[in-house]
Amino acid sequence: MTTRFPDGFMWGTATAAYQIEGAVAEDGRGTSIWDTFSHTPGKTLHGDTGDIADDHYHRVEQDLELMAGLGVNGYRFSVAWPRIQPDGRGAPNQRGLDFYRRLVDGLRERSIAPALTMYHWDLPQALQDAGGWPNRDTAQRFAEYAALLFDAFGESVPLWITLNEPWVSAWVGYAIGGHAPGIQDTGQALAAAHHLLLAHGLAVQAFRARGLDGPRIGVTLNLAPTRAASPEVADVAAARLRDGNQNRWFLDAVFRGRYPDDMLEHYRTRADFAFVQDGDLAAMAQPIDFLGVNYYMRHTVHAGRGDGPLGINTVERVPAGIPTTTMGWGIEPDGLTELLVRIARDYPAIPMYVTENGASFYDYVDPEGEVDDTERIAFLDAHFRAAHAAIQGGVDLRGYFIWSLMDNFEWAHGYSKRFGLIYVDYLTQTRILKQSASWYAGVARANALEP
Repeated sequence: MTTRFPDGFMWGTATAAYQIEGAVAEDGRGTSIWDTFSHTPGKTLHGDTGDIADDHYHRVEQDLELMAGLGVNGYRFSVAWPRIQPDGRGAPNQRGLDFYRRLVDGLRERSIAPALTMYHWDLPQALQDAGGWPNRDTAQRFAEYAALLFDAFGESVPLWITLNEPWVSAWVGYAIGGHAPGIQDTGQALAAAHHLLLAHGLAVQAFRARGLDGPRIGVTLNLAPTRAASPEVADVAAARLRDGNQNRWFLDAVFRGRYPDDMLEHYRTRADFAFVQDGDLAAMAQPIDFLGVNYYMRHTVHAGRGDGPLGINTVERVPAGIPTTTMGWGIEPDGLTELLVRIARDYPAIPMYVTENGASFYDYVDPEGEVDDTERIAFLDAHFRAAHAAIQGGVDLRGYFIWSLMDNFEWAHGYSKRFGLIYVDYLTQTRILKQSASWYAGVARANALEP
């Protein structure tokens, strides 16, 4: 039987500013931590940078037409903070605002709803020089930046997302060191996580203060169902810690106004939590209109030895027999159903969007000039069906954004990984629709999956 989605379901694609825009030194844009990080020898594969990326800044009209051809009714993009405030503070850069105005207006003209992410990891370098996210002042600066965006775009943007994956910003940026700014310090990571959540809450307050009629605001978290690799006590405890670090720490803060007791106890020896001030927890738990969920994989956890960079002694492995993407991530679509049902069960009722899901495969242009990515079609089909199963189970899921619209700069992996529905030849900037793009267009227009 045909699998149909609810009327009004949003089918979209997603991108991030630093990964696609290029034009890093044009029209008043300031330097971001990713400019600095990617230009530091040894930090990215082959020294790749986002200096040019997909040249979206100059090709925005072409990319808008490609989106229109896909038949999507939503597009999630991020605003580059240093393009609006080159130093992370002060009056807005009008040329930066003008670029995003062209993008927003172009989307609306094509009946594509803009979903604007205010922060997707490109902190202005000037704010990092002042301490970055471990510095409380950065949360205040973010609230001021968010207010500039609300005043500039207001009701022309129906979906506002404060942060993308604060777990990655805090832990991969400040503890693991694999992302900008490349710091390895558990205490700084904990402070960064807190101030990111505080920044989210302050931005929501600024949004509410403007009384916007129609637009909704939420946050995007990267979440993963976590299971123990065995029934052994040590593995079960390790899985609980991993779940607390990535999932409960952020969900409990946003929806319950507190951090998990077991995680607070676990991290007491690594931070004194003096950065948590009166009123912070209430601020970060401001009511939101939706939750964005980024799902890529399930975590299967073994107990490890000593403390890892996350301050937990866990080891993750893909179980035998599970296929993987070129990122080495296990492909387990039922994990998406499990995750969405768990959120709906354990936290207050909230509409949800899958704000990212997708996969990197070995895509190439064949002699006929086509990109046959049947693996991606199978991946997406299975995950769409998993999302539909969650809806059937009572989850209020409103939309699904594929990562990503086109191949792009994949952070520390440089240009070696291809997630896009559209193939990009980085030398010529030629765009080629993959087979998955044509397939997805059919799904989006029909709002359904064929048997």
